[in-house]
Amino acid sequence: MKISSLSLFVLLGCLFLNPANVMALHHEPQKESDQQQGKMQSNEGIVVSFIDAGGYTYMELENSGNKFWIAAPTTKVNKGDHIRFVENMVMTNFTSKTLNRTFSTLIFVTSTEVKK
Repeated sequence: MKISSLSLFVLLGCLFLNPANVMALHHEPQKESDQQQGKMQSNEGIVVSFIDAGGYTYMELENSGNKFWIAAPTTKVNKGDHIRFVENMVMTNFTSKTLNRTFSTLIFVTSTEVKK
C-alpha cells in the first residue's frame, strides 16, 4: 500500500493537532517555589551570631529550625540578617586556631549576600 504525500501530511497533522497531544506540548503549571511559600533555600539562613577573626566572618545561621556555621571572607553582617551564600567546601571537626574553637561542621563559602 502506497501512501501519498498528502495522506501522510494529513495523518501527521491529525496526530499533532489532536487535543491530547496539544496538551502534552504545554508545560504543566509549576508549583510555587520555596521562596514563594516563605521557605528558605538550603544555601540561606538568618544570622543568629557571628565572629570576625583572621580574615573570616564566622556566622551561625538558622534555616527551618536547623543551626549551622559558615565561614566567609570578612563580611559586615548583623544579627537577624537573611544571608544567601555560595558554598565552597564543608569541613567536619574543623579547629580554628584563631578562635581556639572546634566546629563540628563548618561550611566555607566563597561569597555571601544580605537579602533584603
